[in-house]
Amino acid sequence: MSHILVLGAGPAGLAAARSARRRGATVTLVDSSEQLGGQFWRHLPDARPAANERILHHGWDTFRALQSELAADDGCRILTSASVFAIDSSDRAAGRVHIVVGPSDGSGRERLELFPDAIILATGAHDRTLPFPGWDLPGVFTGGAAQALAKGERLAVGRRVVVAGAGPFLLPVAASLAATGSRVLGVFESSRLPSLARGWLPRPWQLLPAARKGAELAGYIGGQLRHRIPYTTGASVIAAHGTDSVESVTVASLDANWAPVRGTERTIAVDAVCVSHGFTPRLELAIAAGCRITDERFVAVDDAQATSVPGVYAAGEITGIGGVDLALAEGALAGHTAAGGRPSDLPGEVRKRRVYAGFARRIEAAHGIRPGWPEMVTEETIVCRCEEVSFGSLCRTAESTGSTSLRSLKLSTRAGLGICQGRACGRSLEQLIARRLPGNSLGDAVSTDRRPLAVPLRLGELAAAASSFDPTPATDPSKGPQS
Repeated sequence: MSHILVLGAGPAGLAAARSARRRGATVTLVDSSEQLGGQFWRHLPDARPAANERILHHGWDTFRALQSELAADDGCRILTSASVFAIDSSDRAAGRVHIVVGPSDGSGRERLELFPDAIILATGAHDRTLPFPGWDLPGVFTGGAAQALAKGERLAVGRRVVVAGAGPFLLPVAASLAATGSRVLGVFESSRLPSLARGWLPRPWQLLPAARKGAELAGYIGGQLRHRIPYTTGASVIAAHGTDSVESVTVASLDANWAPVRGTERTIAVDAVCVSHGFTPRLELAIAAGCRITDERFVAVDDAQATSVPGVYAAGEITGIGGVDLALAEGALAGHTAAGGRPSDLPGEVRKRRVYAGFARRIEAAHGIRPGWPEMVTEETIVCRCEEVSFGSLCRTAESTGSTSLRSLKLSTRAGLGICQGRACGRSLEQLIARRLPGNSLGDAVSTDRRPLAVPLRLGELAAAASSFDPTPATDPSKGPQS
């Protein structure tokens, strides 16, 4: 019986684990969170549940079905609060996977080594926020962080909030904020109406198989109207102001390339702002495993969700930002094929993947980041929040050293070397540096997605001998690994 390791317990990972088990494989499901569900199904712990959790999440019944089936399955071992920090090659299996188990801020975490027959990467994505003056002030949140606090803790990030950025995700963020009692003063979509029309209107009949997405959209629009939340296109927050925290923001119209239009600025008094410009896939482990990455910076997969590395599969947002339905379909196919099946065995999932992949392409066409956004950045703008590196400092260092290398600029300025390891600023740093160079390209092949250690570790944990891992499930999956 093959042993399949699924990394990530969001929609794609849960669907992959169930599909692999239904093919008869032994499965180990690993997630860094204390709970299953990922970012999409983030929820209160069982010790303090909501009165009616179902109404707070899309697809909640799907999550509960996946969670219940896997938790009751003796062939599925679930490791929560478990962080994968590296993958390297091994003659014994698809790869050697290094894991530490325990709270991320705790001590005494146990180090494990796994040698699965196949690995399914379902590591998801995190928010991307483009830098602007004041984005480092307390009270500036990513959309995902605000929604996580609303869903997972029922906490409002502020009393007077604006939501800005690009993409359909802005609407559920606004809905979550309103549900926790925040007054949402406006949602500002960076893309202008012509761009939105070019992305969404061509060949409208192709949207019919994804009609349930239309129902979701109608629900969000109803919420916007009910809470009297204005929705403005072709506009964004271009600066946040305050001393110890956000006190106001400047909103301006944007041109078709997302450059601010002078003379359109206006100030809004707020105590919080939530910004999201789409998502960045979490590629550290895919790169560590040796998977081929596309020019668009996603993991390249074939029809079986197989990567370029034998025995390694990928599903969900790391193969393309497409939402929960695409992630579920890709996860089901990845688990099935990793366990020896063929995509043609699951024609329904193949069809769903095709439909929602098309939906994802429309999202990118309508809301994808445009090249004029750096016009929002001033000399004083902090571009790396962890290390407090300003755009002016970055430019002066590049000019004085004549460097065209991302690696050398990271080392000389420390931009991207802070605690987040470039997750918040990395892609933006790359683009800000590259646009100053001939051909708009960096002089080396380095990217901020390449991290030899995917999560922070104590030196003692790195030096510790790894425990052997028995993939046979524990009697109680919540009790953690047996070694």
